[in-house]
Amino acid sequence: MEEALLSVEPELRLAVFLGVLGAMGLWEYLAPKRPPSFSKLRRWSTNLGLSIVNGLMLRVFVPVLAVGAAAWAESQSIGLLNFLSLPYPLACIVAFVLLDLLIYAQHVLFHHVPVFWRLHQVHHADPDIDTSTGIRFHPIEILLSMGIKIGAVVLLGAPAVAVILFEIVLNATSLFNHGNVRLAGWADRLIRQVFVTPDMHRVHHSVIQRETDSNFGFNFSIWDRLFGTYREAPEKGHQEMEIGLGAFRDEEPTRISWSLGLPFRPLHGKDGL
Repeated sequence: MEEALLSVEPELRLAVFLGVLGAMGLWEYLAPKRPPSFSKLRRWSTNLGLSIVNGLMLRVFVPVLAVGAAAWAESQSIGLLNFLSLPYPLACIVAFVLLDLLIYAQHVLFHHVPVFWRLHQVHHADPDIDTSTGIRFHPIEILLSMGIKIGAVVLLGAPAVAVILFEIVLNATSLFNHGNVRLAGWADRLIRQVFVTPDMHRVHHSVIQRETDSNFGFNFSIWDRLFGTYREAPEKGHQEMEIGLGAFRDEEPTRISWSLGLPFRPLHGKDGL
């Protein structure tokens, strides 16, 4: 199974990404949660452009990605899970859960360490939020994130299958939980008991700093509840809340050149101060 997955991994990831992106885009068109404040065409062009740049940067500067690192660690019997010799299915489950915890911890770190926030603010500067926001990241942040992930995969000894499944699920849930979609209240309450929903993650994109510094999870919602960073809803409600960063409530963040240069400009507080 592992060899088969490794052989089709790039095609599988691309197929799932395009499928989820298309499905979310259609859902947003048919049942949007909020009306757009800025040009969706310009925003999507910039966000998709950043995603393409990020993919090219990874191919050029990172010769071995997380899946390759996992396969190498597995072949060398390196890492905690290889040392413990857990049954393969259990090792995959443990690796998946711990990698999700790592993403939560990294997200918190990138909010509270100024040099990392310089990069991560590109994601938060999007003045609207929809599924395309889920792929809006600065290339340097993507490179750092991949470096952290590779180190964690090797130290953990995560099975390659678990890493493939984790990255596919992480990409899909990022597109889902950034979606500008209407979800029935009962469904949102049920799903967010385990997984992050669009209404839950939208709070994280508020211009109010105490809301920005909450709901850090991308996949499992348990981490925010466990570590005290969970916030149920925005203070002003989902229709009245402002999205983005207070210092950049204009069309500039919808331009790709501006977004690429943002980390090198004077640093503002999350609320614009």
